[in-house]
Amino acid sequence: MQTIWLSGAEWLAVLRIGLGLWWLESWRHKDKKGWFERGTGIAWAADVADKHRWTFVKGGFDLVVAPRPKAMAYIVVYAELALGLGLVLGFLTPVALIGGLLLNLLYLVLMIHDWAEQGQNAMMALISLVALLAMSWQTWSLDATIGLFL
Repeated sequence: MQTIWLSGAEWLAVLRIGLGLWWLESWRHKDKKGWFERGTGIAWAADVADKHRWTFVKGGFDLVVAPRPKAMAYIVVYAELALGLGLVLGFLTPVALIGGLLLNLLYLVLMIHDWAEQGQNAMMALISLVALLAMSWQTWSLDATIGLFL
Protein backbone atom coordinates (compact mmCIF):
# COMPACT_ATOMS: atom_id res chain seq x y z
CA MET A 1 0.00 0.00 0.00
CA GLN A 2 1.38 3.39 -0.99
CA THR A 3 0.38 6.60 0.74
CA ILE A 4 1.63 10.15 0.55
CA TRP A 5 5.28 10.33 1.59
CA LEU A 6 5.61 6.90 3.28
CA SER A 7 4.35 3.41 2.52
CA GLY A 8 1.76 1.77 4.77
CA ALA A 9 4.45 -0.38 6.42
CA GLU A 10 6.55 2.71 7.09
CA TRP A 11 3.59 4.50 8.69
CA LEU A 12 3.09 1.46 10.93
CA ALA A 13 6.76 1.71 11.92
CA VAL A 14 6.23 5.40 12.72
CA LEU A 15 3.26 4.41 14.91
CA ARG A 16 5.36 1.75 16.67
CA ILE A 17 8.28 4.12 17.22
CA GLY A 18 5.95 6.86 18.48
CA LEU A 19 4.47 4.42 20.99
CA GLY A 20 7.98 3.50 22.07
CA LEU A 21 8.82 7.16 22.59
CA TRP A 22 5.64 7.50 24.66
CA TRP A 23 6.83 4.64 26.92
CA LEU A 24 10.30 6.21 27.17
CA GLU A 25 8.74 9.51 28.21
CA SER A 26 6.70 7.68 30.86
CA TRP A 27 9.95 6.19 32.15
CA ARG A 28 11.89 9.48 31.91
CA HIS A 29 9.48 11.57 33.94
CA LYS A 30 9.20 9.12 36.83
CA ASP A 31 10.89 10.17 40.08
CA LYS A 32 13.11 7.09 40.26
CA LYS A 33 14.60 8.05 43.61
CA GLY A 34 11.08 8.34 45.00
CA TRP A 35 10.03 5.02 43.48
CA PHE A 36 13.13 3.08 44.55
CA GLU A 37 14.18 4.67 47.84
CA ARG A 38 10.97 6.04 49.32
CA GLY A 39 8.47 3.68 47.67
CA THR A 40 6.24 6.53 46.50
CA GLY A 41 4.96 4.79 43.34
CA ILE A 42 3.91 1.61 45.07
CA ALA A 43 2.49 3.55 48.04
CA TRP A 44 0.38 5.59 45.61
CA ALA A 45 -0.79 2.39 43.86
CA ALA A 46 -1.61 0.81 47.24
CA ASP A 47 -3.78 3.82 48.10
CA VAL A 48 -5.56 3.60 44.74
CA ALA A 49 -6.09 -0.17 45.12
CA ASP A 50 -7.32 0.27 48.69
CA LYS A 51 -10.03 2.72 47.57
CA HIS A 52 -10.85 0.94 44.31
CA ARG A 53 -14.50 0.22 43.55
CA TRP A 54 -13.68 -3.34 42.43
CA THR A 55 -12.61 -5.55 45.33
CA PHE A 56 -10.56 -7.89 43.13
CA VAL A 57 -8.14 -5.01 42.43
CA LYS A 58 -7.26 -4.66 46.12
CA GLY A 59 -7.06 -8.44 46.46
CA GLY A 60 -4.74 -8.71 43.47
CA PHE A 61 -2.58 -5.87 44.75
CA ASP A 62 -2.36 -7.43 48.21
CA LEU A 63 -1.46 -10.80 46.72
CA VAL A 64 1.08 -9.74 44.07
CA VAL A 65 2.47 -6.28 44.82
CA ALA A 66 2.21 -5.67 48.58
CA PRO A 67 4.51 -8.54 49.62
CA ARG A 68 7.32 -7.28 47.35
CA PRO A 69 7.02 -3.51 46.95
CA LYS A 70 10.67 -2.79 46.15
CA ALA A 71 10.88 -5.47 43.46
CA MET A 72 7.59 -4.31 41.95
CA ALA A 73 8.83 -0.71 41.82
CA TYR A 74 11.84 -1.84 39.80
CA ILE A 75 9.67 -4.06 37.59
CA VAL A 76 7.23 -1.24 36.75
CA VAL A 77 9.88 1.40 36.10
CA TYR A 78 12.22 -0.78 34.07
CA ALA A 79 9.36 -2.45 32.18
CA GLU A 80 8.48 0.98 30.80
CA LEU A 81 12.11 1.50 29.77
CA ALA A 82 12.34 -1.95 28.16
CA LEU A 83 9.06 -1.46 26.30
CA GLY A 84 10.17 1.91 25.00
CA LEU A 85 13.55 0.67 23.81
CA GLY A 86 12.07 -2.49 22.29
CA LEU A 87 9.52 -0.53 20.29
CA VAL A 88 11.85 2.27 19.17
CA LEU A 89 14.56 -0.15 18.09
CA GLY A 90 12.10 -2.75 16.85
CA PHE A 91 13.71 -5.50 18.91
CA LEU A 92 11.47 -8.34 20.14
CA THR A 93 8.67 -6.08 18.96
CA PRO A 94 5.73 -8.50 19.35
CA VAL A 95 6.86 -9.24 22.91
CA ALA A 96 7.09 -5.50 23.66
CA LEU A 97 3.69 -4.84 22.08
CA ILE A 98 1.99 -7.60 24.07
CA GLY A 99 3.77 -6.52 27.27
CA GLY A 100 2.77 -2.91 26.71
CA LEU A 101 -0.82 -3.88 25.95
CA LEU A 102 -1.02 -5.89 29.18
CA LEU A 103 0.59 -3.10 31.22
CA ASN A 104 -1.80 -0.54 29.75
CA LEU A 105 -4.78 -2.79 30.51
CA LEU A 106 -3.50 -3.18 34.07
CA TYR A 107 -3.15 0.60 34.40
CA LEU A 108 -6.61 1.00 32.83
CA VAL A 109 -8.20 -1.24 35.47
CA LEU A 110 -6.24 0.35 38.32
CA MET A 111 -7.17 3.88 37.25
CA ILE A 112 -10.80 3.17 36.26
CA HIS A 113 -11.96 6.29 38.12
CA ASP A 114 -9.48 8.73 36.49
CA TRP A 115 -10.63 9.75 33.00
CA ALA A 116 -7.37 11.53 32.15
CA GLU A 117 -5.40 8.34 32.74
CA GLN A 118 -8.06 6.30 30.97
CA GLY A 119 -7.58 8.21 27.73
CA GLN A 120 -3.83 7.76 27.69
CA ASN A 121 -3.94 4.07 28.53
CA ALA A 122 -6.78 3.33 26.12
CA MET A 123 -4.94 5.09 23.29
CA MET A 124 -1.67 3.30 24.05
CA ALA A 125 -3.48 -0.06 24.22
CA LEU A 126 -5.19 0.62 20.89
CA ILE A 127 -1.89 1.57 19.23
CA SER A 128 -0.30 -1.60 20.64
CA LEU A 129 -3.10 -3.73 19.25
CA VAL A 130 -2.94 -2.11 15.79
CA ALA A 131 0.86 -2.34 15.68
CA LEU A 132 0.72 -5.98 16.76
CA LEU A 133 -1.99 -7.10 14.34
CA ALA A 134 -0.41 -5.17 11.45
CA MET A 135 3.03 -6.66 12.23
CA SER A 136 4.70 -3.26 12.52
CA TRP A 137 8.14 -4.83 13.06
CA GLN A 138 8.53 -5.55 9.34
CA THR A 139 10.01 -2.10 8.61
CA TRP A 140 12.72 -0.09 10.33
CA SER A 141 13.39 -2.67 13.04
CA LEU A 142 16.15 -4.87 14.34
CA ASP A 143 13.66 -7.75 14.12
CA ALA A 144 13.44 -7.31 10.34
CA THR A 145 17.20 -6.84 10.02
CA ILE A 146 18.01 -10.11 11.80
CA GLY A 147 15.00 -12.00 10.44
CA LEU A 148 12.92 -12.43 13.59
CA PHE A 149 9.13 -12.83 13.47
CA LEU A 150 8.83 -13.00 9.67
